[in-house]
Amino acid sequence: MLDVSRVQKELAECNRDTTISGVSIALHDGGSDLSHLSGTISGPVATPYEGGTFQIDIRLPSGYPFEPPKMQFVTKVWHPNISSQNGAICLDILKDQWSPALTLKTALLSLQALLSAPEPDDPQDAVVAQQYLRDHQTFMATARYWTEAFARRSSVGIEEKVQKLVEMGFPEDLVRSTLESVNGDENQALEMLCSS
Repeated sequence: MLDVSRVQKELAECNRDTTISGVSIALHDGGSDLSHLSGTISGPVATPYEGGTFQIDIRLPSGYPFEPPKMQFVTKVWHPNISSQNGAICLDILKDQWSPALTLKTALLSLQALLSAPEPDDPQDAVVAQQYLRDHQTFMATARYWTEAFARRSSVGIEEKVQKLVEMGFPEDLVRSTLESVNGDENQALEMLCSS
């Protein structure tokens, strides 16, 4: 059975220093199911993913933390170890190298590190891996383009949404954290704010 208190502790720990770590976790779609979570990773600096915000779908098996979490990218990303089709991830700690000593935060930080240091010799997406190895310049340009197209949130848009929701009477801090957790979806944020 899922260790609820451990998951709650992990969520609190992960979200304590999001501005420093660049990773955060929330309940999926603002629900109450601790076995279905949404992770967010900031694209690492000095990579083609810089400036992007990547959403990760996280499902915890009933055997967690003795079984690894199931994670996949929701945000499309061009990377040798992540499927460009369905977001599946090739990372040893999400498979046979998982240990109960690891946490959801360390798993998300490992994904962030994977964005910085692709491993094309152990690919999830063979096409991307071939491009990475044979035509690195095109790989970098494509990865940057996908980051711009799929992982960027216009900060102007966010500020306008914050302003609108604050004018409705919600506290600004709560509005910002709610918008962040739903990847800037104003309607979803409003629903969550109204139901809290």
